[in-house]
Amino acid sequence: MSFLTLVGVEFKKIRRSKILLIFAVAAVILWIPSTLNAKMNFDMQAEGILPENNFFIQGFIGMAWFMFPASMVVGTVLLSQTEKANKGILKMLALPISTSKLCMAKFVVLLTLAATQILMMTGMYYISAAISSGTQDYSFILPPLFVLKEIGFIFISAIPMIAFFWMLSVCIQTPIFSIGIGFASIVPSVLIINTKVWFAYPISYPFFIITSEYGKLATNLDTAQVELIPWIPVATLITILALSISCLRFGQAERR
Repeated sequence: MSFLTLVGVEFKKIRRSKILLIFAVAAVILWIPSTLNAKMNFDMQAEGILPENNFFIQGFIGMAWFMFPASMVVGTVLLSQTEKANKGILKMLALPISTSKLCMAKFVVLLTLAATQILMMTGMYYISAAISSGTQDYSFILPPLFVLKEIGFIFISAIPMIAFFWMLSVCIQTPIFSIGIGFASIVPSVLIINTKVWFAYPISYPFFIITSEYGKLATNLDTAQVELIPWIPVATLITILALSISCLRFGQAERR
């Protein structure tokens, strides 16, 4: 079975899962406060940022810090549990398929789900911005190219974080523990992005990216900027290490 065929099989397995529903609910919840408090964006002009930019950044800060990572924690566990519901993992392991290939196929599905989640949140941004534009008689809608650039950076920066969460779901067999550790790892991001070693903590990457963009858009705010060295080498190493552990551990518990 080719890798692409295996990925296709994995997509079919999640068609009836509640993962996309959970992602959609999270996207709606994220933008409700921004819509209700749209007027507050005008107060931030003292910081040298336009209301429409502040509306975008504030919403995506909430996404990058908690809502998106939390959705990925839940998504990885649900994806991992789809194989265990009816002992499907035992059937897959009985086939002449490399466990590493199966593990990576699931990771590709997870990355696709992550991209879908970000697109859902982006769609809700435009809906929220349109509603707020009507209520405040001011356009909060930013150009699509700018928005796509920002969400593209968030997605790419999130790959090491997603690899880490996938490793947790593979290595920790009890879902509640996996989710608990994943959620607990999100909270320190607020503190870690203000240190010089933020690049060593993959969960903080999306949050750091959006806060650094905040500093670019707000002329009176000074935020740390992304330095590709040592970030890129460390992020690459973390991703490779997390995926390697995942591939080695995948299916071990079921084979016993």
